[in-house]
Amino acid sequence: MQGYCVKCRTKREMKDAKAITMKNGKLATQGVCPVCGTKMFRIGKSQS
Repeated sequence: MQGYCVKCRTKREMKDAKAITMKNGKLATQGVCPVCGTKMFRIGKSQS
């Protein structure tokens, strides 16, 4: 699944992507940028 990396400033494929539920109850996907190692988030329905 792709997400936006704020450090690289580009869309990349997330590594170790997993579905999470945020504090406000919304679904999201959390992963790691394969290039710089920064946490990446994609808010909305996850595909996994």
